[in-house]
Amino acid sequence: MTLPADSHVHSEWSWDAPGGSMERSCAKAVDLGLPAIAFTEHLDHTVWTVAVDGPHASGHLTALATPEGQLTPPTFDASGYLEAIEQCRERFPELRILSGLEMGEPHWHAAAVAKVLGAGRFDRVLGSLHCLPLPGGDRFAEPPGLYEHREAAEVIRAYVSEVAKLVSESDAFSVLAHIDYPIRYWPQATAGPFDLSAFEDEFRFALRTTAQSGRALEISTRIPLHATILRWWREEGGDAVTFGSDAHEPSAVARGFREAAQMAEAHGFHPGPIPYDLWGRAN
Repeated sequence: MTLPADSHVHSEWSWDAPGGSMERSCAKAVDLGLPAIAFTEHLDHTVWTVAVDGPHASGHLTALATPEGQLTPPTFDASGYLEAIEQCRERFPELRILSGLEMGEPHWHAAAVAKVLGAGRFDRVLGSLHCLPLPGGDRFAEPPGLYEHREAAEVIRAYVSEVAKLVSESDAFSVLAHIDYPIRYWPQATAGPFDLSAFEDEFRFALRTTAQSGRALEISTRIPLHATILRWWREEGGDAVTFGSDAHEPSAVARGFREAAQMAEAHGFHPGPIPYDLWGRAN
């Protein structure tokens, strides 16, 4: 089986990928025989609270945060990034290299997002949700921080509900990334095993909203995506999928792609005539 394109990769141009390398990720993609790779670098504007100690603390994030743990994402260098893309295209002519962005909460930052999108061509643009408000509403956190302050099931429901708003209120992206993001951090020790079926209505609503908008759904291999979510996507009218490793270092490029591609085909999605394009559904 020919592996699909990896449409969600981060390099040194993403502020949270200190181990990233565009050049080495391209070399890895060539070694794997990928038809294409998309460098969807982080474009974030939400200021959020990160852990400065404990099991969820990250040295890299802590270094970027204030002593109180408030992190303001660094400004994205669009011109430098696009120049690096062109350099890699020259160095790896056998590989289709797509420019891209992963835009965090674009429905909250429409003007800032539009300014960056106007800086050049971005071939693959993802929309994603990373943060939600903490109790009180004046601070934000990613799922690990949210689970410390809110009931676990409430976090999942709030996240998926906000995904539907993201899709409805922003037209700046074409692919919904990692709809299962908070499941990565589910606090099993305190909340017990995760039961996807308990959130079927919420997920179906978000998937239906995404499908009706004409967007594609990312099959993230970071966890990986549960097959049930892909089934719901098809049943709610989803027409297309992409595959994303969410790699933050070259060794993670296309991780789990063989199994993900087999799952996609089992649910009626197949590659199109252009190897690096979306996978569509066979009616």
